[in-house]
Amino acid sequence: MNLLLIIIRLLTIIFFALISYGLTGSIAVKSPMGIILAIISLGATVVFLYLLPKLYQQPSDED
Repeated sequence: MNLLLIIIRLLTIIFFALISYGLTGSIAVKSPMGIILAIISLGATVVFLYLLPKLYQQPSDED
């Protein structure tokens, strides 16, 4: 496996862990704003990771 790919996947896992840590901390102190912001951040990360491979795809001529 390519070293760059390993680093990118490791950073992704670390980022998800930090978001999860923030979410669990917000739940523990019962902070509604913290919970909402952590869920929005988690959703934005998932959407970003879903759209990222489409950036590198070759454009097709199907208009």
